[in-house]
Amino acid sequence: MKIINALVLTLLLITIISTTGRSQSSPQSLAEGKGLYEVYCANCHGNAGQGAVKAGFEISIITERGGKQPPDLTDQVWDHGSTDAEIFKVLKEGIPAGMMPSLAGSLSDEQIRNVVGYVRSLASSQTVALPTVSNSLASTETTLELEDYFELPITGDMSADRVSGVLARGSIMIDEPGDSKRFFINDLTGPLYILDKQTKQLTTYLNFASLFPNFTAERGYAAGMMNFVFDPEYSKNGIIYTLHMENTGAPEGSAIPKTGVVPGLNLEGYTTTEALAKETAAPDARFARELVIVEWTDRDIGNTTFEGTAREVFRLYVPGLFHPLNEITFNPAARPGDPDWRVMYLGIGDAGTGERPGPMRMHAQRLDTYQGKILRIIPMLSEHQTTSTVSENGRYRIPNDNPFFSQEGARKEIWAYGLRNPHRLTWYIDPKQPREPILLAFNIGLISWETVVIIKKGANYGYPLREGTQSMSENNGMGPLPTKDIIPILLSDKDTLGTVKPTYPVLAYPHNPTGGDAIANGFVYRGKSHPTLQGTLVFGDITTGHLWYANMKEVLAADDDNPLTLAPLIELKTKLREISEETYRKRGGRPEGLPGRSAVAGGGRLDIRIAEDNEGELYLISKGDGMIRKFGTIK
Repeated sequence: MKIINALVLTLLLITIISTTGRSQSSPQSLAEGKGLYEVYCANCHGNAGQGAVKAGFEISIITERGGKQPPDLTDQVWDHGSTDAEIFKVLKEGIPAGMMPSLAGSLSDEQIRNVVGYVRSLASSQTVALPTVSNSLASTETTLELEDYFELPITGDMSADRVSGVLARGSIMIDEPGDSKRFFINDLTGPLYILDKQTKQLTTYLNFASLFPNFTAERGYAAGMMNFVFDPEYSKNGIIYTLHMENTGAPEGSAIPKTGVVPGLNLEGYTTTEALAKETAAPDARFARELVIVEWTDRDIGNTTFEGTAREVFRLYVPGLFHPLNEITFNPAARPGDPDWRVMYLGIGDAGTGERPGPMRMHAQRLDTYQGKILRIIPMLSEHQTTSTVSENGRYRIPNDNPFFSQEGARKEIWAYGLRNPHRLTWYIDPKQPREPILLAFNIGLISWETVVIIKKGANYGYPLREGTQSMSENNGMGPLPTKDIIPILLSDKDTLGTVKPTYPVLAYPHNPTGGDAIANGFVYRGKSHPTLQGTLVFGDITTGHLWYANMKEVLAADDDNPLTLAPLIELKTKLREISEETYRKRGGRPEGLPGRSAVAGGGRLDIRIAEDNEGELYLISKGDGMIRKFGTIK
């Protein structure tokens, strides 16, 4: 998701006291400036430029210098100039060191000047009326009705007008393998729930917030109890893998789960591991986190409580708050004896490094880092013993056929690289070729494009040198691809291994009102209720709630090495925003409407994810109003 960084507008706001180089603003330009500020800036900088609290601390250049940001914007210390022209330049060009991309690709010069004028007005007593921000959708051919399925428990911050104000933070719902009568559902704040389909009774299977001392679920970020996946033979062995986030810098041994919290949990022999890539330098230690994968063996999967043992498998140091390891998945087509049997794929974001200057910017490209990658590991040590190698922490195995396994200096776990945030992965199994599944990644962009890519062994997807069908410069400027499109293969910040042609997306949509802000997940529809969707990839945009589908034949045909070939999209028109806003207010949300802001969605984020049951039917999870809805009638 695009980061309009909390430092940069704060830097801008500090200049307001300057009395030189200011231009006069009309009521109309101030009104437009306020509307744009609300969309592009307020989520990180507060509705009056007073700064914002993120991850438990105030992000502000003033607080970094030991002061406190004043609400009237009277601090005179700033090192980027204080005239309108200088402020305009900062907004237009961005500040890569502050992780702020340029606004040049999103706003016209006149619009940027209106933002400057509005920011100036924040230091005065002027009152500015906020214009209505349009959320109109493009015309569509297909209409989808959504049916209420379940209300998730409220776990968000009801008082907040930020992303943290969503009513519930559930994002993953998976049908229990076998003849399922239950869904497992996560909530980022800590619970892993079991939902009985018949009775609609919800029980807490595990609560990571109470179990793990260093657990963190910072509001507004991808954090907390983030994901889970069932072992391919879960019905026989009761094994589940979970992914959660922990704070760093805690005393040795403090990451051990607390005894007595889960009565049936046997912690005998449970030990933690040293975090991988701990040598990675974080720009600010407050931003660093660790991602942990745990293997749970439940000896009785018939009840709703965990009873069994746990083992830490994987612990990764992440040098930032953004874009962590988000996804863990197994190849559903693999069978015992196959090279991919019980092999886990991990989708890891770039930790925000692609927006930073210097060597960190290229982490997604470098083979000596884990950021911006798809990893491939074997979590169970008893599998593939003759065709793999035990990892450095001794808890998992690395397949010998990984593309960079034998390359000295490279991370052996890497399967593919050059991605900004492949936060969700999904598998497509062609009924005509059931043993050759295709792995799709939903990759969140920075400046212009949200994309779906087909993950291939050893492929480089270009970020941060490429995004969608365009090139990207170090100051986040977008341009056409070169005629001969090749990029260096980076082993580290100093060493290269030749060149490679980037692999291009098969599907993309832009950052504009007909597109969205950040791609959600999706599935290739295989149910029976909606013949219209048969053989299509159904997915959505997180913030706007837009839903689309694309014919899988056209998705696969777009994998032709031509960056301009993309599968056409058809939008599923819904009334999700209207019903979500109504439900949000009925459940006790703020009367002003859904919380959070983003560039395209404007005020009020729907915050959606898609889920699939064992029969292939689809559900929509919307964090904003804390609801799960089933795909209903399609016209």
